[in-house]
Amino acid sequence: MGIALLVLLVQDIPLSGYLRQVETDRLVTSLERDAFVLAGRSEETLETPPASADAASSAAALTAAARGYRDSGGARVVIVNADGVAVVTSDDDQSAVGDSYASRPEIMGALGGQITSGHRYSDTLQIDLLYVTVPIVNGQDVVGAVRLTFPEQVVTDAVTRQISVLGLVALTTVVLAGIVGFIFSATVTRRLKLLQHTTERLADGDLDARADERAGAPEIRSLSVSFNRMATRLETLIGQQRTFAADASHQLRTPLTALRLRLERARELLEDGTDGSGVAAVERLAAAEAEADRLGSIIDGLLVLSRTESSTAPVVECDVARVARERVEHWQPLAQELGVGIRYEGPDHASASAIVTAPEQIIDNFVDNALSASTSTGTGTGVNSSTSSAAGLPHEIVVRVAAGSPGWRVSVLDDGPGLSDEDCARAFDRFWRADSDALGNGLGLAIVAQLARASRATVLLERRPEGGLEASVTFEARG
Repeated sequence: MGIALLVLLVQDIPLSGYLRQVETDRLVTSLERDAFVLAGRSEETLETPPASADAASSAAALTAAARGYRDSGGARVVIVNADGVAVVTSDDDQSAVGDSYASRPEIMGALGGQITSGHRYSDTLQIDLLYVTVPIVNGQDVVGAVRLTFPEQVVTDAVTRQISVLGLVALTTVVLAGIVGFIFSATVTRRLKLLQHTTERLADGDLDARADERAGAPEIRSLSVSFNRMATRLETLIGQQRTFAADASHQLRTPLTALRLRLERARELLEDGTDGSGVAAVERLAAAEAEADRLGSIIDGLLVLSRTESSTAPVVECDVARVARERVEHWQPLAQELGVGIRYEGPDHASASAIVTAPEQIIDNFVDNALSASTSTGTGTGVNSSTSSAAGLPHEIVVRVAAGSPGWRVSVLDDGPGLSDEDCARAFDRFWRADSDALGNGLGLAIVAQLARASRATVLLERRPEGGLEASVTFEARG
């Protein structure tokens, strides 16, 4: 409403001055026209000799015409002869007839053949007047003049009436602008209040709070979409945090309980003092140390997983083929000790996108799991080690890099006992362990999955038809 009022004021203030000028010009033009009409009718009266019989009747007719004009329009009429003496006026009191108007500048100008108009202050009437004076011409001679005077207040009143109409239009415009603005602002603010209410619900812990993305102005809908995306992300993060806390507390409780029980048992044996108690206590303490190591392993895994989840490291270009070859060389000595073969298959170079060190950590986790699976079947240090070696059929791990969709697929294949399809689907969950994995902490593959997500890669665990598992990760190709 304020803007609409300001625009109307800026427009109407100059317009009022323009209207005054237009109204003045219109009135002057009208007076000039009427003055010429009266001048034409006055010519015959002024040419008639004053002593003739027709002079009185002609003057009376002209006086009646002047009064009629005065009554119809409000202008005062004065008609003078060539000497500037008034012969006809529109006044009811004809006392002014016979008075000399030769001292009036406008009369003298008209008697000189000029058409004059303007404003002047009347000392007699004590008002501002608008006047028009025209000569009465007979051939080449000026025989008199007609002066029409009009109160300037009439022009002011006419302009005021027009400005009043403009003011009414302006007021109506402002009111309509207020109504439209109120309706529009109410619509916007109502949507903003709904969004505010939804925000307060989310702040109070209602993670299901969502804004309506289909109603309101485009900006409000865009804001609602952004809010819902934020709320969904927040709900996911809080859910992950709660799950992580629950899983971590559950997993940490087991080694802590075992550690406490073993230490208590060791203390009881030492306090008992019977034969062999020292050896038993040492065994209990050794078992407690193993549980402490397991607890440390779980905590280290949780820290690594936390870092990978909060990591915002950029994705860079890396040669996964070179990394795979280097990791095979790194694991070769340990694999030989365990009686397991390990080799690389693939191209010399494979440029892919990943965060720094992600390919190394993923391959190391896959190879570590593959070695555990291979040795658990009786090869190397297992119970059937001599039989397998004698048969010349050691277990083998293959690290393979191959072109896949949509990039490079890095796979680690083993010929261990394998897993069921259900276990393969759950293997990347936190703290999940296969029944045969008594030493793991269930975080290795979870870390692999998180590193893959950070690298915009995908991981998969599948059973091989010939036995064993294929753990793979597919990175986006570069170059």
